[in-house]
Amino acid sequence: MAHEKTKETANCGDIHCAVHKALGTHGREFVGTVTASSQKTATIEWPRSKKSQKFERYEKAKTVVKAHNSECMSAKRGDIVRIAECRPISKTKSFVIIEKIGKNLAFMSKEDLLKEQERVVEAKARKAKEESGAKHSGAEREEIQ
Repeated sequence: MAHEKTKETANCGDIHCAVHKALGTHGREFVGTVTASSQKTATIEWPRSKKSQKFERYEKAKTVVKAHNSECMSAKRGDIVRIAECRPISKTKSFVIIEKIGKNLAFMSKEDLLKEQERVVEAKARKAKEESGAKHSGAEREEIQ
């Protein structure tokens, strides 16, 4: 599939860039959210429904794929991206990011809530530690007098 080459990022130095270099894409394309990102690899996931034969119902599942994150795309956590299948780039990567669509605000709000919960737990632990220290020092003062 041919993708438009932009003049802004035409000097992309990544040899595995599907937009600016000769890495061809074929087969399937998916849209998902970046959940983790390292140097040139991004972990993308998207929800799907899976049928349970035993219970004759559908259950929620998610597909997780590793894709090449080229220098010109530089997708970060919470970005919604389009990925396309390509030749194997490494042992686990057979997809490449071809387009950044936007931000997943629901994903980012979950991350913010988790960070806020961590802050609250740390504050409670700090407060409990201070109170126990204050009680202990007060008891010591009484024994001295």
